[in-house]
Amino acid sequence: MVDRDKVGDRVLIADDQPQVLTSLKMLLRSEGFCIEEANSPEAIIKAISDREFDVLLMDLNYAYGQTSGTEGMDLIGQVRRLDEDLPVVVLTAWGTVELVVEAMRRGAQDFLEKPWDNKRLLSVIKTQAALVKTRRESRRLRETNRQLQLDAQVTLIARSAAMQPVLRALQRVAPSDANVLLSGENGTGKNVLAKAIHDASARADRAFVQVNLGTLAESVFESELFGHVRGAFTDAKSDRIGRFELGDGGTIFFDEIANISLPMQARLLWVLETGQYEPVGSSRTRRVDIRIISATNADLSRMIARGAFRADLLYRLNTVEIRLPPLRDRQEDIPLLADHFLEHHARHYGKGPVRFDGSALAAMKSYGWPGNVRELDHVVERAVLMAAGPAIHAQDLGIAGAAAGVHDLESASLEQVESLLIRKAMERFGGNVSKAAEALGLSRSAMYRRMQKHGI
Repeated sequence: MVDRDKVGDRVLIADDQPQVLTSLKMLLRSEGFCIEEANSPEAIIKAISDREFDVLLMDLNYAYGQTSGTEGMDLIGQVRRLDEDLPVVVLTAWGTVELVVEAMRRGAQDFLEKPWDNKRLLSVIKTQAALVKTRRESRRLRETNRQLQLDAQVTLIARSAAMQPVLRALQRVAPSDANVLLSGENGTGKNVLAKAIHDASARADRAFVQVNLGTLAESVFESELFGHVRGAFTDAKSDRIGRFELGDGGTIFFDEIANISLPMQARLLWVLETGQYEPVGSSRTRRVDIRIISATNADLSRMIARGAFRADLLYRLNTVEIRLPPLRDRQEDIPLLADHFLEHHARHYGKGPVRFDGSALAAMKSYGWPGNVRELDHVVERAVLMAAGPAIHAQDLGIAGAAAGVHDLESASLEQVESLLIRKAMERFGGNVSKAAEALGLSRSAMYRRMQKHGI
């Protein structure tokens, strides 16, 4: 079997002129690409039917004297039917605006004119080769994890009355392309719901890209989202593909949307309004077709009132808003979620059959779960590791210290005290991470790290 990582990305180059094929072959091989060539539409179709390629670089005219591009346009459609993920880059000496528009409409990803610029051609090929890997990996993951879809109810466990409005909204909204805003306390499972919406949509076989804006520094915001070209700034040693380009045709999930600054909000709003963006350092405008799902634990209306969040951006984000209830309001779901996490972690750590005894179930039902579903997951994982036998008891859960009052601090560990202080700060500031971090003397990024550590 050929090691694809060692031979490099496979590019099929197609042209009826031998000198063009020779030039392209020399250029691309010098950059490490594995090249195969074709000189007719029939040869292109046969090659794609027999083997998988990462990019097709093709001319539009093959018959002698033809300059209309009709032959190539029909060929693009055939290629797309054979391999819908394969990027098609058109290369022709007879480029017009009308020809470019029609080629893109038929399914081409990019367009280059002869004589080509080597730097530009290599940049396009490298970008498209990287993108197709993301698309194919997303498709493979989708095909091997279909049991995780909404109807299987594996990751989205929601039998409680409090979750029924969420399920009804999901079923109505998911098949559409409407932007969705998910609100609720930290740890309520907004990321799981976002993935469920994507999986139940027409974009399910395309990329699902997650961006945690709470941990994204403003200095790298544009590069991370829009990408950059080589030389755009000091450390830009090569072109970088942004999250919007990676998610083109699919869904992008912005977690902690309330944490971006006003300048960053303005840049994001422009993309949502126009469907256009420019990579950092590039003057070339690119278009993107993407669905936006956002999540926040903040009160965006209050932020708008004090000038911290743009009302016009909120209108773009919350075509539909779905609010997730806290775990304390989902009593029926607690044993079901706990059993789900128990099975997952027991399998992950190679443990034999394990179960919760009555004391553990009672402790979980009576606990307030300030960290919600995320905290429950963390607690069950710890219990799987700490339990001495097949039965998990209340003391194995380690939540007594987390719920401890002032009189219990002397017997609590440093880790339990830290967890308690973070939970109390989050409760005091209504789930506002920035304010809780400031009260504890932590940076926002340090606060997020500690919250993740304690499953909050």
